[in-house]
Formats: sequence, C-alpha cells, structure tokens
Amino acid sequence: MTEHSWKAFSVEISDHVAEVTLLGPGKGNAMGPDFWSECPQLFAQLDADPDVRAIVLAGSGKHFTFGLDLAAMGGEFAPLMADKALAAPRTTFHDTIKRMQLATNAVADCRKPVVAAVQGWCIGGGLDLISAADIRYASADAKFSVREVKVAIVADMGSLARLPAIIGDGHLRELALTGKDIDAARAEKIGLVNDVFDDAEALLAGARATAADIAANPPLVVQGVKTVLDHSRSAAVDDSLRYVAAWNAAFLASNDLTEAITAVFEKRPAKFTGS
Repeated sequence: MTEHSWKAFSVEISDHVAEVTLLGPGKGNAMGPDFWSECPQLFAQLDADPDVRAIVLAGSGKHFTFGLDLAAMGGEFAPLMADKALAAPRTTFHDTIKRMQLATNAVADCRKPVVAAVQGWCIGGGLDLISAADIRYASADAKFSVREVKVAIVADMGSLARLPAIIGDGHLRELALTGKDIDAARAEKIGLVNDVFDDAEALLAGARATAADIAANPPLVVQGVKTVLDHSRSAAVDDSLRYVAAWNAAFLASNDLTEAITAVFEKRPAKFTGS
C-alpha cells in the first residue's frame, strides 16, 4: 500500500490485517467531505495491496460514527432546495449521491473481507457503512439507528439495499420507517451483528482475531468465497442504489427537509407537514 496521509482515517497494517479507524474530524467521527472522498481511494488501495488479506473497520473514541456530518455537507443540499430547482441542480445532486455511494460501495466491493467493530453510536451513514462489511461485531454499549427518516431523507448510501439480506425485510422496515434506536442486544437478536462483546477492548480483540483467522486462509480462495457470495445479490443492490439516487434527486427537496435540518441545528423536535 502506498504511503498516504488520510484525514478521515488512520490505517495500520500488520500480519496481513489492515486496521482502518474512522477519525472524523467531525464530532463522533461524523462523515464529512473527507470521508466521502477518501473512502473509495483507501479501500481501492487495500484491495490492490497483496500484503492485505483482511480488514478491521473501527471508530476512534467512544463511538463508531454519528453518520452524515450535516454541518459540513449541508452545502450539497443547497442547490436542490432553491426555489423552483429545475433539471440542472437536480442532475448535480443526483451526481453527488452517486459519487457518495462510491464510498460504501468501495467497502462492499473490496475483495479483502471487512470486519466492522462497532462501539457506541452507529447512526445513519454508519449503518450504510457496516452493511457493506462482511462481518459485524458490537460492544455492549453499541446503539444503532437508520436515522435518515428523522431528517426527511430516504437512506441512499446502501442500508436499504444491503440490510434485507442481513436482517430481513420486516426488521429493516421497522428500523427504516421509525428511525428508532436499538441496542446491541437487539442488534444481535435480529442478526445485524454476529456477536456482542463486553467493552470496546474486547470488541477490537474479537474483530482482530476473526480478521487474523481469515488472513491465515488461502487469500485467493477467500476472495473467491466473497465474490461468489456477493454475486447473487450484487445486481439487486446496484439496481436499488440507482433507483434511490434518482428518487432523491427528484423528490428529496421539501419543506420537511428544510425543517428537519433546521431542527437539528436548533436542537429541537422537527414538526413535519408533508410538504
């Protein structure tokens, strides 16, 4: 892997395992511009590195990620929210969604298996990210939320496309339609995570042990197993991502979206009107 100074990640490689850690720089490792631009580059490098056979994906500090950094990314919504936004701004926003989708796609498409280690909050874009991983572990204090509905957004980075195969349609609909929070025990019960560990230290140890087990196997066979497992669902995921990008470009702009973003910054409950 080539030397690179990442802003949103730190990377350490040892014994054929790469440990990728989210750094923010937003509070709670929120996903700002650096995350969305660097993630595809980083995972492409890991995919191409013959010394890397497995990857651990974790968050720095007390939380995995608070999800999309609305403060840093709010400008991406501005052209769409202009009065009478026509084809040009909607096309630009559609391009933005497709570009951002490359970040989670890079994790899913990486031929090296990814083990996600989640402590604390994993919100919105965090669910998109871990749904792209191969294996998910959590610490006992982990909490999960497909939060986009609470901010008047249809989740468009992959959770609606990938989670049906992980937790089933009914559980996903409950999470995506309510925006509710679930704890680690519930996440394990519905199959969102494979195992729950007592604390962050035990969590990382467990993730590293699984990654080491994977790395000890024949690397080309491991890549073959992942490729075969992904084959049957890749077309459906790609179709879903294309559809939601087009849907949000056409219909996301609303008074409810403006209200949701305003309410977040004013730290108050949003009042939605369906307009």
